Amino acid sequence: MLLELKGIQKSFGATHALVGVDFALARGQIHAVCGENGAGKSTLMKVIDGIIQADAGSIAIEGETVYIQDPGHAARLGISLVHQEISLCGSASVAENIFMYEVNTSPHRLMRYGELQRRAAAILQKLDKDIDTSMCVDQLSLSNQQLVEIAKALALECKILILDEPTAALTEIESQALFRVLKQLAQSGIGIVYISHRMAEIFEHCSHVTVLKDGANVFTAEIGQTTPDELIRKMVGREMGCFYPPKAHSPGHVALLEVDKLSDDEAVHGVTFTLRQGEILGIAGLMGAGRSEIAKVICGLTHRTQGSVSLHGSPVEARSYQQALAAGIAYLSEDRKAEGVFLEMPIQANVSSMALHRVSTRWGTVDPAREAALATELGQKLNLKSNGVAIAASSLSGGNQQKVAIAKLLATRPKIVFMDEPTRGVDVGAKAEIHQILRQLANEGVGVVVISSELPEIIGLCDRTLVVRHGTVVGELGTEEMNEESILRMASGLEQESR
Repeated sequence: MLLELKGIQKSFGATHALVGVDFALARGQIHAVCGENGAGKSTLMKVIDGIIQADAGSIAIEGETVYIQDPGHAARLGISLVHQEISLCGSASVAENIFMYEVNTSPHRLMRYGELQRRAAAILQKLDKDIDTSMCVDQLSLSNQQLVEIAKALALECKILILDEPTAALTEIESQALFRVLKQLAQSGIGIVYISHRMAEIFEHCSHVTVLKDGANVFTAEIGQTTPDELIRKMVGREMGCFYPPKAHSPGHVALLEVDKLSDDEAVHGVTFTLRQGEILGIAGLMGAGRSEIAKVICGLTHRTQGSVSLHGSPVEARSYQQALAAGIAYLSEDRKAEGVFLEMPIQANVSSMALHRVSTRWGTVDPAREAALATELGQKLNLKSNGVAIAASSLSGGNQQKVAIAKLLATRPKIVFMDEPTRGVDVGAKAEIHQILRQLANEGVGVVVISSELPEIIGLCDRTLVVRHGTVVGELGTEEMNEESILRMASGLEQESR
């Protein structure tokens, strides 16, 4: 065994995050860890990486009991953790980030940057990725930043690699390249802990699986001895039933939103579509195809150079996001950490931040009681798990932070919502809840547009889907026509080439 945990306990005040967890990782294993948000997965990984220390229990690496003092100590013991939330230094280069630990511990007064960049490029090549290693990280796309995080872990030549939702921001091609590397690492004897909510990934690429629930290990098995349905039952403690709500039988003919020949002269070119009352409209396409950019132009987050947008037949000239919100159009960012939630602010302040008029007194000050009531109401609607709405959003799990970001949008009482990766980093139970919320919004007359990299989500949730390639709509698919093959053929250009 590379890693053995016995009786790990950790509490934060009255909250028991871990209650006697046992876990073992052998050489060459890719061991999945799954569970609902708040089940204790991230806390357990932070204990292994020395970010926090357990209140009780023991940790052994290769049979020797250790007390892991901090992440630097963990790295020296051969442990490397890639967090779900990207935590790179944006103003430093790709190479500097990949070898940050080495830069900080080097005995040399001057860095050999040419050598550093060559070594960084070699690691990225293992991931089938060609990134300019001299670039600043904050110039990279979200998916490329995620790959730099993974390359940073590989640079440490670790024995134990922990990956927390590593494919959340990756394309299918990038994900497959990552899995090839992980299998090579496992064959070389490295033990890999793989945290994911994606059942398909777990069953295709992992050898073992452990389920955490309420801070306890409730199930461990070889992957061939269990099923996705059994894992979901263990995670949520109940039968999931239908993962996606019933689709609209006959979406209305009333056009809520009409977009005509929309362009920004950069990423969006001549986009035309209509969103009808009662339907959920999907936007699919490969990473970099312009899906998010279309939403951002409509929402005034980027400049529109051509085309028109109409809401209920009236023109919308949103030159800023504030104007879009005033018109009733809201956008959920795919980047929760940077653009979705104010992490250090209380939950109630997050929820009210774009709808201060709903919680303000006649003197223009925020009424804390009204603010708390609004956050509590929307938190209950989204089944938010927290110890009250006065605590900081940073104390929540990633999935519950996502619910806060959604509540923040709903507080504005929008007429149209663009949901960009609405269930990224969210467990299966919470995904089903969010899907139900989106369908309920559509049934109530709110226009819902879902942008997602997960094709099963597009197919299972949406009534109609637009396929985007190179910043323009190349196809439209109804419920009966939607399948992964038809979407991918359009998104990659194969459909046009075959005509």
